[in-house]
Amino acid sequence: MSYLKHIRHDLQDMQAYTVQNATGMVKLDAMENPHHLPEHLQALLGERLGKVAINRYPGNRIDDLKQAIAQHAGLPTGQSLMLGNGSDELISLLSMACQLPGASVLAPEPGFVMYAMSAKLQGLNYIPVSLRDDFELDEPAMSEAIGKHQPAIVYLAYPNNPTANLWDADVIRRLIAQVSSYGGWVVMDEAYQPFSPNTWLHDIQRDPQANAQVLLMRTLSKFGLAGVRIGYMFGRTEVIAHLDKIRPPYNVSVLNAECALFALSHASVFEQQAVDICRERERVSQQLAAMKSVTVYPSQANMFLIRLHGDVDIATRVFEALRAKHILVKNVSKMHPVLHHCLRITVGTSSENDQFLSALKDVLA
Repeated sequence: MSYLKHIRHDLQDMQAYTVQNATGMVKLDAMENPHHLPEHLQALLGERLGKVAINRYPGNRIDDLKQAIAQHAGLPTGQSLMLGNGSDELISLLSMACQLPGASVLAPEPGFVMYAMSAKLQGLNYIPVSLRDDFELDEPAMSEAIGKHQPAIVYLAYPNNPTANLWDADVIRRLIAQVSSYGGWVVMDEAYQPFSPNTWLHDIQRDPQANAQVLLMRTLSKFGLAGVRIGYMFGRTEVIAHLDKIRPPYNVSVLNAECALFALSHASVFEQQAVDICRERERVSQQLAAMKSVTVYPSQANMFLIRLHGDVDIATRVFEALRAKHILVKNVSKMHPVLHHCLRITVGTSSENDQFLSALKDVLA
């Protein structure tokens, strides 16, 4: 008898989400904030965590964290928020909540892989719609797919991963209106909001009725707490109340909550780190643009997408050569046809960025 007898066949055919081994590497592959917590704050945090009642299940501190995030992010009137173990869990819970016969999820591609993976794991139909060659939304194709499938959820990452751009706001408004007309949900995923000049929150505040079917999802990972795993989502209070029913009761640990509360009480430190990352983004972008065999695309996130000029395997060869020099980036050249010859690079510290630029120049030479 096969030991896989009771494992879903579609699950057996799926590929797991993989994390590259970064031991001994300059790690520029996962869009993390590269800055460590300052030493004086490390000591304060350690003392604070030492006093946490880890013998008890999470309690009121979770509510304290929700209130702190609501104040920090500017929770709109008439809305509530729910917490997730990172955005990944929230995406999974949304798929679970919409698991009705024939239900589907739609997202532009290339995009965050968890949209597709979570939908498929929950047995939902997943409808990908390719971006244009300039990485903008293909509005006619999106509109046609939405009209045909009427997806329960449409994901729009703002900015997008891995292309790092903000899509045309007027196009987004028209797509929101189309999805809202039949009661579907548009999830605006703002994982990279700390580095972006725009947020859909302003649209929600300006015209709450037009955005009544919008869920705004964010994470504290890019804020600087990738290891703490805190995601959160805004939405109409009555909707969040239903979604919260399927959330595991203790999905955020007391240690994670306390770390997040501590970080939010020192938000200015992390905001200054974001300023530094944006400054480095501009500096590195200018140097990449000066390289003859590289095209660098505009970024509103903490990453770059670059296209290398050469044969079909140029991105893989450069990726491997950089790794041999202990520089770890993300090879996205095979992820989607519009990403041919492309690598994605996280903005690191000034020193890390210099090491990357020097290594890339050597490899291209």
